[in-house]
Amino acid sequence: MAVVAVGLDVVELPRARQLFERHGIRILDRTLTPAEREYVLSLGDPVPAFAARLAAKEAVYKALQVLQNARGVGWREIGVLRRPDGRPEVELFGRAAELVRPPLRLHISLSHSRDVAAAVVILES
Repeated sequence: MAVVAVGLDVVELPRARQLFERHGIRILDRTLTPAEREYVLSLGDPVPAFAARLAAKEAVYKALQVLQNARGVGWREIGVLRRPDGRPEVELFGRAAELVRPPLRLHISLSHSRDVAAAVVILES
């Protein structure tokens, strides 16, 4: 296995909170998959998970840019699920799913603090 690309993104929680407060559910509908939206809204404070998913989507997008025709991948073609053990997993749809086929594989790590959410994605072959 070889690393093909790495994507990294950081989202400031105050900025994510401002987006959420200004646009409400509409921002979730525009940026998240239905499963992500359901998970985020199930939490007492949805903003940290929302911010982490925005960072994850951007990190995945950045990693995919080494692949031809990746520019057209949209927000809702990239999803982040939570495995039963709590680890995140990337779920792809549409063009993103067409681009990342075996032997390509994505790995993701998420983190957030009081002020920022971050995501690192590794695309391997």
